[in-house]
Amino acid sequence: MRPFPARRRAGRSSANANGLFFAYPVGIPHESRMKDTIERLLGDALATLMGDGTLPAGTAPAIQVERTRDPSHGDLASNVALTLAKAAGMKPRDLAGRLCEALPADPAVARTEIAGPGFINFFLAADASTAVVADALRAGERFGECDEGAGRKVQVEFVSANPTGPLHVGHGRGAAVGDSLCRLLRATGWDVSSEFYYNDAGQQIENLARSVQARCRGQAPGDAGWPEDGYRGDYIVEVAEAYLRCDSVAAEDRQVTGAGDPEDLEAIRDFAVAWLRHEQDLDLKAFGVDFDVYFLESSLYRSGEVEDTVRLLVDGGKTYEQDGALWLRTTDYGDDKDRVMRKADGGYTYFLPDVAYHLNKWRRGFTRVINEQGADHHSTVTRVRAGLQALEQDIPAGWPDYVLHQMVTVMRDGAEVKLSKRAGSYVTLRDLIDEVGRDATRYFLAARAPSSQLTFDIDLALSQSNDNPVYYIQYAHARVCSVHQRLAEAGLAWDREAALAQLTLLGNDEEQELLRALARYPETVARAAREAEPHAVANYLRELAGHFHTFYNAHKVLVDDAALRDARVALAEAVRQAIANGLGLLGVGAPERM
Repeated sequence: MRPFPARRRAGRSSANANGLFFAYPVGIPHESRMKDTIERLLGDALATLMGDGTLPAGTAPAIQVERTRDPSHGDLASNVALTLAKAAGMKPRDLAGRLCEALPADPAVARTEIAGPGFINFFLAADASTAVVADALRAGERFGECDEGAGRKVQVEFVSANPTGPLHVGHGRGAAVGDSLCRLLRATGWDVSSEFYYNDAGQQIENLARSVQARCRGQAPGDAGWPEDGYRGDYIVEVAEAYLRCDSVAAEDRQVTGAGDPEDLEAIRDFAVAWLRHEQDLDLKAFGVDFDVYFLESSLYRSGEVEDTVRLLVDGGKTYEQDGALWLRTTDYGDDKDRVMRKADGGYTYFLPDVAYHLNKWRRGFTRVINEQGADHHSTVTRVRAGLQALEQDIPAGWPDYVLHQMVTVMRDGAEVKLSKRAGSYVTLRDLIDEVGRDATRYFLAARAPSSQLTFDIDLALSQSNDNPVYYIQYAHARVCSVHQRLAEAGLAWDREAALAQLTLLGNDEEQELLRALARYPETVARAAREAEPHAVANYLRELAGHFHTFYNAHKVLVDDAALRDARVALAEAVRQAIANGLGLLGVGAPERM
């Protein structure tokens, strides 16, 4: 997957007489544009109150404008009167009243009202409420995109599985979250590089090689001579058979041919790692996930970067020798205890190549890095950050960022599914894809906050009901496509620009609710990218689909009144565009027929 070029939009700015400054780009999403408008109006009102002495001169509050949850409370609301009441020496409701009186007239605002202890609610004019339909139809596949990233570089590392077996469902969750995050960041103007880090060195690779060697010798788990920590899945048999046949396998950066010699452990190791890397790559391609960079842990040793990292830490006085091991003073940087870097036998712990790898990332120019990993990596966060600080390479504290996902439990018929015959001890990602399809697998694995444990219900994922969120959302998209098909079959013309002139006819409750939900899409995308929360898009799409189904079930779209028909088709098509774009951010398809 390649990042598309970052887009830079021209900008405008305004400053009132008291220096309150507002800057907003041309072509920004509807909801953000409406919020900017309200913030500008409030800024002007505050300037007026500073001018007449109601507020102290130089007051510079952070003006917050949020969408209301209840449409009876308007479209947008601000708590600015609550935050400034003390400075004004007034009750919040009284200050809110003065602010409303000082608000400049604007065609986007139909009226205001004061609610509760002093909130100011804004009701948008009909033209402003329906502007999101024009935004969606004219932007098309780029509806919801913005330039918040401004072309800055960000690297997202995810999956990064050891090449010792098929990808399990936990890797699948990391793939779904990580790839969706990359898509979100690209959609919001970041220059994204996705990366897979292969742990192709260390004890687990040694266990893999010896497991394959045992199979090559005709041994099975439980036999004399079987490695104590050997891998038992049927896939080990497949690797051994391919090696003995002298098969060739292509990994991302190399092609390896099996030597066929059961006693050549080094040749077995190279072949087994390449075979499983290829296997994992096939699983990821079936999942719709690709990477810009595949990085091998072994390359850090070949390039000398691990030794260079050790030298920097030793020369900087950050280490000490104890019990024959080399320790790093990580407690100086917030860790709960110092960490071993080099063991007494001369081997390095996992911690050290992790630090060397992240120093490599920093030197490649990635001032922002997001690591999406399993929650079992939680303890490494502090260690890696401490190690990087100890290097004294001007790396900011708290770098890199982490998104940690919790475990996945797979259920069928009310019981947990625990084993895969081929993998031996866990459910594989390919098992799920084969069982329920890529779309359902990707949606379900990304639909909950990574910090929450996830139950994957196979029966629900296969059901064609409103309880299945994937079906529910995709069905909304297909319903709009059927509207266009019936238009064509009836010989009715629909012109987009003409339809946009009729949007004020969208006045009933269901249409207004759907417009409000649609208007939240661009801001949802921006916030999901900003906070690294792809599940926010998944949840939003289900809500939007719900509003659409409610509208569609309550009102006929292809009515006899041509103007109303055009307006409703425009609204439906705008919703279809948002659903298609949002599903695309999750790597999920948007079928035209169900």
